[in-house]
Amino acid sequence: MADSMRGSRLGSTSFEVDKGLRVPVQLTTYICPNEHRSTFPFYAGAEGIPDTWTCECGQLAVKLGATMPIQVPAWTRRSHYEILRERRSVEELAVLLEERIALMHSGDAVRSA
Repeated sequence: MADSMRGSRLGSTSFEVDKGLRVPVQLTTYICPNEHRSTFPFYAGAEGIPDTWTCECGQLAVKLGATMPIQVPAWTRRSHYEILRERRSVEELAVLLEERIALMHSGDAVRSA
């Protein structure tokens, strides 16, 4: 290692400079709903530059000039009432409720259950 370092000015010369061929790049800026801006270099001839990018804050950032994609809402658990409403209308449920209340007041609810 001492032989490879001989004669070099360690403090002023960087050995990581690439003096080869440079490719053309285009800077693409993404903005998230929290107004964070992120800019990334992509190859100028690239065809697959994404319209969205995940921001540092976890939100979905959109490329400048692109429209926000339609997001499908996440699946949530349905309540018992929502499942019941899929099978019956509000009018049917009101009639059923009145029948059950009348049955409970008559004392037959314990025997029928």
